[in-house]
Amino acid sequence: MSTSAPAAPVTAIPTEHTDPVNAQILAVSEDRIKGFTPTPFQDIAAQAGLPLETVVERIQAMLKAGVIRRVRQTLLANKLAEGALVAWKVPPEKLEAAFDFLFKQDPFSGHVVLRSTDREVSGSDYRLWTTLKVPQGYDINEHCDVLAKLIGAESYYTMQAHGIFALGVGHVRRKTLEPGERADEPAKMMTTNIAELDAEEWNVLLHLKGDLKVDEIGPNPWEGRAQAAGVSFEKFCQVARRLDTKGVIGRFSTFLEHVKPSATGVRVTRFNALFHWKVPKGMEERAGGEVGRHTIMTHAYWREGGDRFANVNIMGVIHGTDKDMVLAHKAAIDNHLAEEGIPLEYTNVFWGGRSEIKPSEISPIVYKEFHAKWKDVTGPVV
Repeated sequence: MSTSAPAAPVTAIPTEHTDPVNAQILAVSEDRIKGFTPTPFQDIAAQAGLPLETVVERIQAMLKAGVIRRVRQTLLANKLAEGALVAWKVPPEKLEAAFDFLFKQDPFSGHVVLRSTDREVSGSDYRLWTTLKVPQGYDINEHCDVLAKLIGAESYYTMQAHGIFALGVGHVRRKTLEPGERADEPAKMMTTNIAELDAEEWNVLLHLKGDLKVDEIGPNPWEGRAQAAGVSFEKFCQVARRLDTKGVIGRFSTFLEHVKPSATGVRVTRFNALFHWKVPKGMEERAGGEVGRHTIMTHAYWREGGDRFANVNIMGVIHGTDKDMVLAHKAAIDNHLAEEGIPLEYTNVFWGGRSEIKPSEISPIVYKEFHAKWKDVTGPVV
């Protein structure tokens, strides 16, 4: 009498970002695929030196597990809509509720963070920080006036970007960076001039930008998007490349859940630091280029902090798992600025606490709907 061999146990696909294969993929997929490509997952596989099937399987598994928060083609929204970093002064008892409102109810608020400082400094009473975009043709301060009324803010301050020197993520790739590691040349400043798009370009853009579902992660992620846009796949790619030349396409990216721990308690980062620097007027572009060349920087901007924030004019963000190491990176940047002959007139760190991120809406239709919904509300709703 013959007996069949027992079935081999099904091995679970590793989903933590610390798994060697996943780390190999994420080191590329977070921020190494620039612009538009018809074959983003093939490009990730090629740069990571792995089979396409492995890349697709692992990204799908990490997305299902919540280790990857979203997979999408990013846009350079500063080229599509007026944007700003906004600091809100909100009564302490309303902070958490105001945070929830801006994250859950305002489609135009993107990154929402509660921040604190190690000591009382200029602006440390502004605890709630958001990134904000409004569609072309609308005033960002008018939107903020409405939000301030709804969340009971005592005041707010908008800081538009005059120039961008670093814009990316790459948490896995940055984990092993030493303080002072930087590119051979200063970062070039990207401008924030609004691009003009025609109806065909807007149609493709709006179908391109949404998060990919698990079943879209594969060899042909854009075929379904082209069909939904009502154009051929070839036309979709042609228009997407045209958008790329207009400077509105960012990177194709897998976004890690970098604030909350995974289901097994593993964290990608623990500290999110917003650095403020004040350099002499006229040296902003040069200083931003020197800050932006430091590979640890995920974001670096020329923004004017005004009197409320000690007239700082260069701002940047880094993430890390160790506070002392984060401060060591900042010290290396400060020293580098001094070596380059750029006086540092003031500097400070705003530490990130509770944080949520979502893409900012840029649709004028959604904007009109939002303001129609809240136009008769006369006081705080939180």
